[in-house]
Amino acid sequence: MYIYYNPNPDHINTGDCVIRGISKLMDQSWNWTYLMICFQGFLLHKMPSYNDVWGEYLYNNGYRRTALPDTCPDCYTIKDFCKDFPIGRFLLALDGHVVAVIDGDYYDTSDTGDMIPLFYWRKE
Repeated sequence: MYIYYNPNPDHINTGDCVIRGISKLMDQSWNWTYLMICFQGFLLHKMPSYNDVWGEYLYNNGYRRTALPDTCPDCYTIKDFCKDFPIGRFLLALDGHVVAVIDGDYYDTSDTGDMIPLFYWRKE
């Protein structure tokens, strides 16, 4: 289910998870995704790392956000999400991290399958 993915041209794996995740989700290059998120931040007069900046970008491209229930202590993990959604393209938002899920596989620079997603984006 976990697939290593790092399209960053310099192979940096810290601080750019939003760009990596959206690039995978939307089949875009890392450079194009970075540019578009920065432009969205410019339009909103906010830093591109803000959730509402990249969220607005996704929304403007036809994606919609859905919250996930808080079921702790038996928390719902990325691995659980992948089992429940074996088909489709999703961007999972976690506390301080973002992961792309495509057809039941999650793409990241490390195995984050046990982390807890808070909400997800899916194209409607």
